[in-house]
Amino acid sequence: MKLHQFFAAAAVILSLVSGNSFAQSDKAAKQAEILKATQASLAKFYKEDPTLKAAVAKAPGYAVFSTAGISFLVGGAGGKGVAHDNKTKKNTFMSMAQASAGVQIGLSGAETLIIFNTAQGLEDFIAKGWTGGIGGSIQAGAKGDSAGAAAGQTNSALTYTLTKNGIKVGIAAEGSKFWKDEDLN
Repeated sequence: MKLHQFFAAAAVILSLVSGNSFAQSDKAAKQAEILKATQASLAKFYKEDPTLKAAVAKAPGYAVFSTAGISFLVGGAGGKGVAHDNKTKKNTFMSMAQASAGVQIGLSGAETLIIFNTAQGLEDFIAKGWTGGIGGSIQAGAKGDSAGAAAGQTNSALTYTLTKNGIKVGIAAEGSKFWKDEDLN
């Protein structure tokens, strides 16, 4: 890929990350778009690992996010998603941002599934968001296929990630921030 093509693609991704893909003026339409993406993401996770469907159903709640990002030594990604309380059936619309710095290069999209082990973990996630994470990755995917699925675990949740498309290679310090989207709730 020529350098100017890379930067053109980067500009498109960054405009999507900044929220232009959710530029619809109607709150209900934005919520419906996120819920549709959430269901499509869940279907991909269930196809990748059928046991996740039962885990999601038994959990106090779960969250699903779709992100797009770019990296060249420093990187960033962002996206939208929903946290769902299985007991109350309430959806909370949320935003996500990631930042990284290190030896890395890439342009990719990913989907993240968080399955909460406790109701308190879900409540804290919605009320306070999450911040944190350090790691490295080598991921590649196209047309919804993933060659870089990853899983993580904390006391309050299990986290799974699938690469949607693009490629990301490197080792970097990475951090993620999740927060309640005040415009959509």
